[in-house]
Amino acid sequence: MEINNNKSTASAEEIARFTAMADAWWDPNGKFKPLHQINPLRVGYIRDLICQHHNRDPKGAKPLDGMNMLDIGCGGGLLCEPMRRLGATVTGIDAGAGNITIASLHAEQSDLDINYCHQLPENLAKTEGAFDIVLNMEVVEHVADVDAFLQASASLVKPGGLMVLSTINRTLKAFALAKIGAEYILRWLPIGTHEWRKFVKPSELVRGLGPYGMDITDLTGMVYNPFKDTWSLSEDLNVNYLVSAIKK
Repeated sequence: MEINNNKSTASAEEIARFTAMADAWWDPNGKFKPLHQINPLRVGYIRDLICQHHNRDPKGAKPLDGMNMLDIGCGGGLLCEPMRRLGATVTGIDAGAGNITIASLHAEQSDLDINYCHQLPENLAKTEGAFDIVLNMEVVEHVADVDAFLQASASLVKPGGLMVLSTINRTLKAFALAKIGAEYILRWLPIGTHEWRKFVKPSELVRGLGPYGMDITDLTGMVYNPFKDTWSLSEDLNVNYLVSAIKK
């Protein structure tokens, strides 16, 4: 499937930036090191959330077996692969063709059957309401039109299904840590990866998802401990945070 660029929620500048880094997706010490560091935390949060919603054992061999999942902005497949290993049937879409190429190749090398498509959520009208779980992880702060993106994403969730998002709050603390600290001081990310003005407040996500039938069920922060070099879940939403919502 190919992208239709009419009224696209994708930002051409953001697509170019991440496509240029596509080869680095699976290097744990490369340009996507922060995503590799938080990935176990994200995977655990998503798994436990789904299992709680469907009354399943999160420690089972395949706790997500039978779940139809869409990962929007899947990048190189860092979330798609562990979700597939947990049993979900996974579709990953991304606005960058280079990302899809890398993700497909890595899945093939890992002997994982994942459906990867160079596609945008607004172009998946034929699959409206098709997914038990829709993931929007570290994507919303990069799109051109947040409202249109949330509307398109919500339309793909089944009634009673889940959407899980993660993004960065638009606070001074986030500017200091996620922008200046991560890009200019620690050099975790290439300079220009984030624009502070595009960070999204939790209240904005709540208001943005409500009109499209999504009820927020959880808001959880992710915080970094520089002394232990570890990430953990927290009540602190001032920088990185996770959101879950159920489709009415």
